[in-house]
Amino acid sequence: MPLLPLAALFGVITLVCAAFLLVHAFRRSLGTGIMVLLIPFYMLVYAFSQFEHPRKNLILAGFFGGTVLAAVFLGLGAHALEQVMLRPPPPPIF
Repeated sequence: MPLLPLAALFGVITLVCAAFLLVHAFRRSLGTGIMVLLIPFYMLVYAFSQFEHPRKNLILAGFFGGTVLAAVFLGLGAHALEQVMLRPPPPPIF
């Protein structure tokens, strides 16, 4: 169970880093911002080819690392929760 809050934490980190990328794309041009927002995987292309920021490495590491860690912890937490739910109830004590 303690893995699900970690998944949420890394999800928030990913969301903040994605917001940096999205704001930068919209400041560049409206068309670029729309493409980053709507075209799948274009954010990856934009992040490596056109994104310029003094903390680019940290933002990209937070985005990609947070995404992977959130997925891993979410999967492990869901599996642990499933195991708890499938466990038979203890026998009644008389």
